[in-house]
Amino acid sequence: MIQKTLKTTTGKLKVQIPDKLDEITLGQLIALQQSPDLNDLEAISILSAIPVKELQNVQSPADFALLGGGMLSLSHQIEHLYNSDAIPKRVTFTTGKTVNITGNLAVEPVGAFMAAREIISDEISVHVARYGDEGWQQTFKPSLNACCQVLAHYFYCKATGKPYNEYEAEEFTSEIKQLRVTEALPIAKHFFTYYPGSSRMKTGSFRRLLQHLSAALVSKRSKSLNTSTL
Repeated sequence: MIQKTLKTTTGKLKVQIPDKLDEITLGQLIALQQSPDLNDLEAISILSAIPVKELQNVQSPADFALLGGGMLSLSHQIEHLYNSDAIPKRVTFTTGKTVNITGNLAVEPVGAFMAAREIISDEISVHVARYGDEGWQQTFKPSLNACCQVLAHYFYCKATGKPYNEYEAEEFTSEIKQLRVTEALPIAKHFFTYYPGSSRMKTGSFRRLLQHLSAALVSKRSKSLNTSTL
């Protein structure tokens, strides 16, 4: 983490943002994706969990320079996240429950499988309706929300030890959002790459998705947090 104590109009403010990809949660990345036009303070707010109103009271824009460098580093790390097909061996939830990830990433039980399949199918259907079905595998870009939902159905029974319940599994997305990006996205990639009943999708679509996300991480990258963005 990058930590910096900044002077404000009323005192001091301790700001801490990730500088490594495994320090970012899926929920934070979803928030960044949902706000493609966010400014620098909004991006820092998402990554630091400090309200924008508090950041606006920092006295000197130059104090954000170090934080801006950390965000730029994160964008480069995100661009390379999907270059590897490595899947984490285990995932630990905020409840303390650790789930071992086996080589067989089958979604089970049947209810969870059908729910995950429907989410993936709906994402593809929306994409095809918008852009056409010719070569959709090369241009398909699943949303992070859809990735989160699929993971919720996959992990619900494993993480809670409860029988499958569709509605409770959907609510389990709040727990999935607390997973590290480096844990959640490689597993989600697997499910969207090997969509049940379809040909294997090319991972280039995920790289395009991550390019979009990395752009959101560093708003107005070329200006790199200069005073005109504050």
